Amino acid sequence: MNRINKFNKSWTQQILDSSHIGVLVVDKFRNNLFVNSQLCKLFGYKESELLETTARVFHLSDDSFTKFGKEVFNYVLDGEPVEMDYRFRKKDGTVFWGHISGDFIKNNEEVLWIVIDIDQRKKLEFKNAQQAEILSQIHDGIVTTDLEAKITSFNHGAEIVTGYKAYEVIGKSIEMFYDVEDAKTRKQKREILFKEGSLHQELRFIKKDGTYIYTDLSASVLKDSEGKIIGVVSYVQDITQRRLAQEKMEYQSYHDALTGLPNRVLFKEGLVHAIKKAKHNKTILALLFIDLDHFKEINDSLGHQVGDKLLQETTKRLYTVLREQDVLSRLGGDEFGVIIEGLSKAQEASSFAKKILDTLAEPLEIDGNTLYVSSSIGISLYPEDGTTSENLLKFADSAMYKAKNEGRNTFQYYSAEMTEIALERVMMEVSLRRAIKKKEFVVYYQPQVNGRTDKLVGMEALVRWKHPDLGLIPPDKFIPLAESSGLIVELDRLVMREAMLQFKEWYKVGYNPGKLSMNLAVKQLLRGDFFSVLTSLIDEVGCKFINLELEVTETQIMSNPELAIEILKKVSALGIDLAIDDFGTGYSSLSYLKKLPINKLKIDQSFVKDLPNDEEDAGITRAVIALAKSLNLNIIAEGVETVEQKNFIVENGCDNIQGYYYSRPIPALEMEEYLNKANFRKDFLI
Repeated sequence: MNRINKFNKSWTQQILDSSHIGVLVVDKFRNNLFVNSQLCKLFGYKESELLETTARVFHLSDDSFTKFGKEVFNYVLDGEPVEMDYRFRKKDGTVFWGHISGDFIKNNEEVLWIVIDIDQRKKLEFKNAQQAEILSQIHDGIVTTDLEAKITSFNHGAEIVTGYKAYEVIGKSIEMFYDVEDAKTRKQKREILFKEGSLHQELRFIKKDGTYIYTDLSASVLKDSEGKIIGVVSYVQDITQRRLAQEKMEYQSYHDALTGLPNRVLFKEGLVHAIKKAKHNKTILALLFIDLDHFKEINDSLGHQVGDKLLQETTKRLYTVLREQDVLSRLGGDEFGVIIEGLSKAQEASSFAKKILDTLAEPLEIDGNTLYVSSSIGISLYPEDGTTSENLLKFADSAMYKAKNEGRNTFQYYSAEMTEIALERVMMEVSLRRAIKKKEFVVYYQPQVNGRTDKLVGMEALVRWKHPDLGLIPPDKFIPLAESSGLIVELDRLVMREAMLQFKEWYKVGYNPGKLSMNLAVKQLLRGDFFSVLTSLIDEVGCKFINLELEVTETQIMSNPELAIEILKKVSALGIDLAIDDFGTGYSSLSYLKKLPINKLKIDQSFVKDLPNDEEDAGITRAVIALAKSLNLNIIAEGVETVEQKNFIVENGCDNIQGYYYSRPIPALEMEEYLNKANFRKDFLI
């Protein structure tokens, strides 16, 4: 029987021909008995061509046919269904993937094969597998996260970049790689990512060993088939070496290779910024242009190696006399520049110049050579001399040459008048240092009196400079210089010692001078040894804590209120009273005022001098008195000179008074006469 006729064609063939699935029926000898239209289309044959051959025509080679026959066809003939993916050959020789399933038809001893074209799917699977393999092996990190920032995949490159294995991080938050300091920035960047769909940034990563690396991170949102965001994929590249190289190049572009100081380019940028800051804060800025004297001779005679070491040593010495906020730069050769900010008076720049001259004049030992190198310094000021960086540099340079022409080892301001004032200041500072060593200072005392009873309650110790040539110099002529130069600490301690010794003597002989009030400079207060020096001095002198009162100005306290409060609490715990001097003239902070362990407020004389006629001063005075009472503080008014002032002060609730109305500041001998007079009038003493 013809095998074509053997297969009984029926109406089902029409159904099979319209199917998108290839259908093949073969006998047990593998002869093709039936093919549908889809199978013919799939392999590129006509029906007649396929029915005249065997299943061998679909296989890639005789070997593959033999293998298929042995391992698959015979298995089906044994009654076991088969399903598998297999590579087939078309009529034109091209190869494609098909999914084949076979089943044995027992009645006819035939095998039914169904073939589905899966070539596109297989190619896609292969492509995805290939891409996955590439991604897993690439040395740059690829990390995916879900919407909760939990890590869902972590390739081999990410393991290399971070030092973690995938199993250690999958399921954990991506935040584990980020520094807490970057949290706010990351939140903002994440919002941008979800808004715009992608993001590129440089970000620090923390590796498993705790070290930091810089990364170049490109992130994109992942979406499902409906366009809904389901996560984020991040491409992470370690750029630490590139970043360090870039930073090194930038550093070298803006810094001097020999000294490590900012070069002229960076110095000019810093000067521009400092000018803007000074303009905003309404402060004075000084630019110091420093040139080493005779450097060329040293360089030429001893060699560049010695010259280089000299410049490095000069840098170290300059740092020892400058403040942390001052900007030091090497402008080129043996020239240095310094930016001094936050000056209240132009003359203050001379103190810095003098310190620099002194430290650079000290001998240097370099490679067995003792070198003496002085310097010449030019100073220009903002805003007095100029308001641009170019002008300030030019003027400071010009002033430096003036200093050289004056004989070197000196400084000059761009303004001749400023130079004269500054030199006077320097001479005054030298005299002040000498005066402290020679104890040319005397203590004056001004009574503090109860205005209602006219009884003495205490006195304030005030220093005067008894200059051997100039006579008695008032404090307003030397105290500001002492404060700016740092000499105020030694001066304060000298005055404290003399005043406490005098008070002890007065109590010893039977006088009752009340409390000894002494001014305390904030520079002394904030010194690390202040508390121990104070207690040692009191023990040495033998003065009682209860007889002492220290006055501090509110403006000075506000320079470092936390530390001042801490130290003042320790002082108060000893039983020493504390007073705020010049209250109302500074930048008072009521929150800090409540925290201060103070006993008294002192109304500044600037509010008292126009009482009772000045309504504004009268209002301020009443307000200060009311504030003191609300805080349970004592109060005293200074600068009271007239009976009208006294009556106004007392009538408004301030009993204690200090001023010319009762007495000017007087030396100790005159104060004894005052005490004797008070002692004669028994009611004058407490």
